[in-house]
Amino acid sequence: MFYWFLLPLAGYIHAFNLFRYITFRAGGACLTALIISFWVGPKLIRKLRAMQRHGQPIRSDGPERHLIEKKGTPTMGGTLILLALGASTLLWADLSNGYVWATLMVTFGYGGIGFADDFLKLTKRNTKGVPGRIRLLGEAAIGLVAALWMTHLMPPGIADGVAVPFVKNFLIPLGFMFPIFGLLVMMGSANAVNFTDGLDGLATVPTMIAAAVFGLIAYLVGNRIFAGYLEIHFVPGVGELTVFLAALIGAGMGFLWFNAPPAAVFMGDTGSLSLGGALGAVAVATKNEIVLAIVGGLFVVETISVIVQVFWFKRTGQRVFLMAPLHHHFEKKGWAEPTIVIRFWIISMILGLVGLATLKIR
Repeated sequence: MFYWFLLPLAGYIHAFNLFRYITFRAGGACLTALIISFWVGPKLIRKLRAMQRHGQPIRSDGPERHLIEKKGTPTMGGTLILLALGASTLLWADLSNGYVWATLMVTFGYGGIGFADDFLKLTKRNTKGVPGRIRLLGEAAIGLVAALWMTHLMPPGIADGVAVPFVKNFLIPLGFMFPIFGLLVMMGSANAVNFTDGLDGLATVPTMIAAAVFGLIAYLVGNRIFAGYLEIHFVPGVGELTVFLAALIGAGMGFLWFNAPPAAVFMGDTGSLSLGGALGAVAVATKNEIVLAIVGGLFVVETISVIVQVFWFKRTGQRVFLMAPLHHHFEKKGWAEPTIVIRFWIISMILGLVGLATLKIR
């Protein structure tokens, strides 16, 4: 919105020329999202507490301390992230950019599914929300529309291909199957972040790290000169997603302020599905889907731990882990929550650096 209204004034006031630059608007988006979070957060948390007298339902088979320490904490805190992220993006991004709208559609669409899931959990007072098949069908529909939209926006030569890290000038051609691949990336990312969201701050910081990495990737991929120098695929217009990702980082920092132990609010599926979906959408738009699996390796491992646990238990009646997802396994082993969370953050930082290395090592 600022881009539309203030940039034309650059001919009269030279300072408004700053709105031409993605980097300036990204900084403004991050700061704006943070301010909105600090302003809205306390009011929203009070509202959620009033609406949720008993807080988020806690799994009876989970770590015993959760039944004591986390009981009564309200959920749906992801609403705060969505408010700050959406408002900041609308203020600072170029709203004529299709990639911004496609990514916002996935973010808020998945957030809506998560909101319905949280609402049903609260009203039914159990840990089961929207039926799994309905939830996955909704995610698939949103992801398919977004993938088709992004494919339409991209240059024909790269629209239906998948880039391979560490290899230059090469795409795996998927043809008409690319939208299917794209929706699977978005669904997988959304549910992977959802699995990881189990401890205070555990999913938030790795998501912010991934957003920072992809913010840089989006900026470079969307710049013809930098993309040519790094020999990565140039996607015109995708650099605008840097503003969106900066807003996501600001919203994440604002939410973390209230989610720091002991958490005043949980993000719930409202937050985890929307954040994961946002990362998946950006990965598809920037042609770096495989890099997302590297940068978000922590989310991948958490998801694999659940798949392995379910698969093995159904066939043998025995568990591979004391509890899945993986972070609960370490809780059962006696690790303190801050120890798990900080060590997982460190792993995410390392994976983020590896992901960035794929831009140069080719």
